[in-house]
This record gives sequence, structure tokens and C-alpha cells, in this order.
Amino acid sequence: MNLTFFNTHTLAGRLEIILAKGTYLAERGRRGYHIELYDMGDFFAEVWTNPETNFIGLIRGLASKRALEPYAHNINLLDMMCW
Repeated sequence: MNLTFFNTHTLAGRLEIILAKGTYLAERGRRGYHIELYDMGDFFAEVWTNPETNFIGLIRGLASKRALEPYAHNINLLDMMCW
């Protein structure tokens, strides 16, 4: 799975791919949205949900690691390690 292929899908298709292949990493809030971050292997994906309506307004793939900066304080790397 690569970002280009991911982005060719509809919103529903991208959600299905995330649920089947993604690994949940973290969450944050912005502009009234609840945003979840997923590791997709070669890229990351965000799911933007309106918590009042439970409507998914945006699903986007992120190629840049710089896009992870808003999550840096929420991710505990020790939790991600297999002992």
C-alpha cells in the first residue's frame, strides 16, 4: 500500500483501508474535530471526526514526518516497543 494508491479511493474506501491495515497511534483535537492518527506502513493517515455529529469530514494520507509534530507530546514510544 502506498500513499498514491490510498488517495485514489473515496472517503469510505480510505476508511475501510485504515480499519483493515492501519495501526492506531495517537489522537488530538483541532478546530472542533477529533483527529486520529494511524500508521499505514509507508505513510500515515488521519481521520477527522466531528464529535458532535460523529461525521467523518476528512481522511488524509500524510507523507511528511513533519505532519507528526502535533502528535509528538501524545505518543509514548515505550508503549510501541515489543519487549
